[in-house]
Amino acid sequence: MRGAVAYDAKLIGIYSGGAWLAERLAQMLEGEHPLGYIDVSFYRDDYAQKGLRTRLKTTALPFEVAGSRIVLVDDVLYTGRSVRAAINELFDYGRPESIELAVLIDRGGRELPIEATYVGARLAVARRLSIVLQRHLDGSLELSVEAEGSADGA
Repeated sequence: MRGAVAYDAKLIGIYSGGAWLAERLAQMLEGEHPLGYIDVSFYRDDYAQKGLRTRLKTTALPFEVAGSRIVLVDDVLYTGRSVRAAINELFDYGRPESIELAVLIDRGGRELPIEATYVGARLAVARRLSIVLQRHLDGSLELSVEAEGSADGA
């Protein structure tokens, strides 16, 4: 990933893949990086169309959001709707000093003007396919490409 995360930035992983990556980043980065998690299910603008995901998680932000430097972490950046939902939810907890976005994969195809500050890789994938990050019992992560609708992601 290009650039350097601020020494005191708070990491917030977007469930589920972003949460796993935020945990890894918190261990790998120098400095103090408190860790939080956010579930954007109720904040998505397509909630009425898609309904709730089968595995709802609890948003957990064990630090002050107001005035903080935040790095949102997600596995795959596609349309930008999950990130927009996460930003909307964050503002319910206070106004951060800044928000940056870190993603493992940027697959393009944006519907909203959202751009990641930190990107692991850029990968072009057909619209009918989904990139899915899975976590194994040993903690290892695996990326796969699946037909749309076969993944439980957003």
